[in-house]
Amino acid sequence: MLKIQLTALLVLTAFSFSEAGSLTEKLTDLSVKHAFTFSEVSTDTFFTEKYVLHFTQPLDHDDPGAGSFEQRVFLAHRGYDAAVVFITEGYGADYAGHPRYINELSGLLAANQVCVEHRYFGESVPEEMNWKYLTVANAAGDHHHIVETLKNIYPRNWVSTGISKGGQTAMYHRFHYPTDVTATVGYVCPLNFSVEDKRVYRFLEKVGDEETRNKVTDFQKEILKNKADYLPVFERYANGKNLTYSMGLEKGFELTVLEYSFAFWQWGTTSAEAIPLSEPDKEKVIAHLDKVVDLKWISTQGVRENHPFFYQAMTEIGFYGYDVSAFAEWVSYESNPTFEFSMPENTVAEYSPGPMQKVDMFIRHEASNMIFLYGENDPWSATAVDLTYNSNLLKIVKPGGSHLTRIGNLPEDQKKQVMDTLKMWLNSSE
Repeated sequence: MLKIQLTALLVLTAFSFSEAGSLTEKLTDLSVKHAFTFSEVSTDTFFTEKYVLHFTQPLDHDDPGAGSFEQRVFLAHRGYDAAVVFITEGYGADYAGHPRYINELSGLLAANQVCVEHRYFGESVPEEMNWKYLTVANAAGDHHHIVETLKNIYPRNWVSTGISKGGQTAMYHRFHYPTDVTATVGYVCPLNFSVEDKRVYRFLEKVGDEETRNKVTDFQKEILKNKADYLPVFERYANGKNLTYSMGLEKGFELTVLEYSFAFWQWGTTSAEAIPLSEPDKEKVIAHLDKVVDLKWISTQGVRENHPFFYQAMTEIGFYGYDVSAFAEWVSYESNPTFEFSMPENTVAEYSPGPMQKVDMFIRHEASNMIFLYGENDPWSATAVDLTYNSNLLKIVKPGGSHLTRIGNLPEDQKKQVMDTLKMWLNSSE
C-alpha cells in the first residue's frame, strides 16, 4: 500500500508541476537545477511556443571531471497533456529551428516536439574535439539527461524517433535506457556489424530488377574502363567545386564511381532510363554521376564536414565498403576499399564490435514497443534489424521503397498497421 501511495504521489507531483505556471516559468525553475539555458524562438501555428535550450553535458558520463560541452535542443510546445515526440538527431539540427518544422510523428500524434542535436555535430561541439568521448553510450547519456529533465514538464507518453543515423541513435538510447520512452519509431536505420558489412554487397546483387541492375553496373564499367577519357572531366568538375581528394584524384574518382550503385538504389530518385549509357558527351556523364553520388561525398572537404559521422562508423556503428570484383581490372584497388581514410587527423580506426552486438541482442530478445521502417530497395535495409525472437516489435518494409520511406508514403495497409500499433502501445501505458 505504501508503495502504491508513494507512486501516486510522485505522479501527482509531476502532473501538478506540468499544469502550474507558464512554460517560461517552468523552464526557468528547471534550468537552475538541471544546468541549461533557454531562449524563445519563432514558431508557426501548430505549436504555441518554441524554445532553443542549451544543456551542459559531461563529455564522459562516467567521468564528470573530464569536461563538458553545450548541447542544443529545440523544444516546441503544444500542450502539457499531449505526448512528446523525442527526435534523436544523428547529425546537426539546424532544420529544427525553422518556425514551420514539424516532425511527421508530431503531426500524426498532435504531440509536443523535442529535437536533440547529436554531440559533436552542429553547435553541440566541445572546445577541443577529443574523439574518444564520441561514443554511443555517451550520446545515450545525453538523451537520458534531457528526457529526465523535461519529464518534469511533460510526464506523459514519450515517443523517440530518428531517421537513418538518427534512428540508429534512438536504438542506442533505448538499449542503454529502455524505460526512458514509451515507444520508438526508427526510420531506415541500419544495424551494422563491421566497417565493411558485406551484407550490402549481396543486397546490391539482387535489388530491384535485373535490367536496372545491369544498367547501373554497365554505367560504372563504362566510366572505369574509359578512365583516361573521364578522369580529366571529373577533375574539372572537382576543381570547379574546390574539391580535393586525400587518397589522390584517381582513387577519389574510382571511389565516387563505385559509390554510384549504392547511391542509385538508396535514394530511388533516378530512373533506369535516365542512366546515360550511350551518351557521347562526357560532361553530361560526369554531371549525372555528380547528381546521383555528389562529387563532394568522399572529397577531403566532404569528409571533413562529416568527421564525427565517419569516426563513429569506423569505431562503433559500422559502415560498408565497395566490392570491386566486377571492376578489378580497371581500378587501382587490389582489395575492397573501405573508409579508414575518413578518420579525423591523429586518430586511428579501431573498430569495436561489442556495442552493436549488444544492441542486436537487446532488440532480438529484450526490447519492446519499437517500430522499424525500411525501404525495400534501400541498401541500408540490407543491414536492417533482425526481429527473429521478439514479437513485441514491428518491422515494416515498403515495397519498392527507398531511404525516403516515411509513414506518410507507406501503402495504406502498412500505414494503418504502424499507427494502430503505436496508438495501442501509447494507450496501454496511460
